[in-house]
Formats: sequence, C-alpha cells, structure tokens
Amino acid sequence: MTAARSTGWLRAMPAVFVLIWSTGFIVARYGMPHAPPLKFLAVRYALSMVCFLVWVRWARVAWPRDRAQWRHLAVIGVLMQAGYLGGVWAAVRAGMGSGLVALLVGIQPVLTAVWLSMFGGRITARQWTGLLLGFSGLVLVVSRKLGQGGEVSALTMGLALLALLSITAGTLYQKRFLAPCDVRSASAIQMAAALIVTLPFAALEPDSIHWNLASGGAMAWSVLALSLGGSSLLYMLIQRGTATAVTSLLYLVPPCTAVMAWLLFAEPITALTLAGIAITAVGVSLVVK
Repeated sequence: MTAARSTGWLRAMPAVFVLIWSTGFIVARYGMPHAPPLKFLAVRYALSMVCFLVWVRWARVAWPRDRAQWRHLAVIGVLMQAGYLGGVWAAVRAGMGSGLVALLVGIQPVLTAVWLSMFGGRITARQWTGLLLGFSGLVLVVSRKLGQGGEVSALTMGLALLALLSITAGTLYQKRFLAPCDVRSASAIQMAAALIVTLPFAALEPDSIHWNLASGGAMAWSVLALSLGGSSLLYMLIQRGTATAVTSLLYLVPPCTAVMAWLLFAEPITALTLAGIAITAVGVSLVVK
C-alpha cells in the first residue's frame, strides 16, 4: 500500500467505522424476533473467532508473546463484546426501546471524559463543549423513540448501564494497558473470552434460535461486518487516537442509524431529527479536530 493510499485509509477509518457500527440496531431489528439475544451473540462470537483464526493462519500473523497481553485482551473482550453487546441486546429483548438504549449508551463519551479529567487527563474547554453539544444532538435524534418500545424497569436499566459501563471501562482499559499488537490475533482472543463468558448465560435462555433468511442474514452481517469490520476498526482507532476523540464518534451512531432506518424501513425523519444530526456532527468535530 502506497503512502498516499495508507493516509487516505487512515482518514476514512472513522467514517467507515460509524457506518458499520450504525448497522447494529438494524441487525437487531432483523434478528431479535427469531433468536434469544445471548444465544445469538454466542454463535456470533464463535463464528467470528473461527474467522479470525483462519485469517491469522492464512496471513501468518504473530500472536502476542507476553502472557500479560493475553490477559489484557481477554479482559477487553469480556468488557467490549460480552458486557456491552450482551447488555444492549438483553435490554432491548427485556422491553427497553432501542432509542432509550442508544441514549443511555450514548453517555459514554462524557463518562470517558469525566474519568480522564479526574485522573490527570487533559480535556480542553472546546472538547467539553463538543461533548455536551454531541449529547444534546443525540437527545434530539432519539427523542421521538423515547416513549416507544416498552417500559423502563430495574432489569432493563441495569442491563443498559452494564452495557454503558462495560464499553467505557473496556475503552479506557485498552488505552491504558494494551501494547500495540495485530488486530486479527487480538480479536481472536477477545472473541474467545467473550464466548466463554456468554455461554453459561446463553444456556439459561429457554428459547432456541429459529434459523431463516432474516436470522441467517443478521448473523452473517454480524460476523462479517460488525465483528470482523466494526470491532477491528474500533480496536485500531483506540490504539491510534485518544479515548475521548474515539468514543465521541459513537455520538454519530444513532443519527446514522436513524437515516438507515428511514431508507430501509421508511421510519420518518423529522425536522427535530435533522437538527439533532447537525448539532451532533458539530459537537463531534469540536472533539476530534
């Protein structure tokens, strides 16, 4: 890859990540009616692990040599895969609307910035302004859905907060402890750890997966696009950027998802939604500039 192409790819990585990550709720809409969440995720982790193992073998990628790095990768896999995805999917299945889940998880950039500022990280006034603008825009985008999708209960709130704390802690943990290593071998380890943690809980779910075109397509996209693509891009972005700048990109996911839902499911986009998208984009630009 030439230097120009490499630079172009690095610049495009955030936009590609947001586009791929935004399909998560679209996949959930297709797959959730046909599969219990943890069983679906367990199969996703297993298939993703196999794909990464084949990729590692084919490309002759080196594995981390330090045992401590294996432990760090396992912790990150448990937090950013099993904890985050398990919490989100289980909360939606238990009755929480996807808009409210997106809003709660969307607090992550602010939570990350608060944590960093408490422990010596430098967050500028411009970045704080961007974080607050981004969150305000996110509220406008999902406000139409806040009253839809079910009731808020101790269970659904607990699951959503589990997802929020898991991805926040995973991001900070990776940035603090993990040395740079190949994303393919690192992802294989993370998927294995997430699978080990998820399997016992998946076994407790009484329902089974009903395989059809919708659930099969959702699984294929989850493995190939979200795990091999989105999770790998998130890993590389965290390695290359600051935690605050990377997590602020997640503000753009609900607006992008709203546009996709409008295109695929004819869900209406209101003037309030468009205003929220614009405010969110401005906020993110202030953080990552």
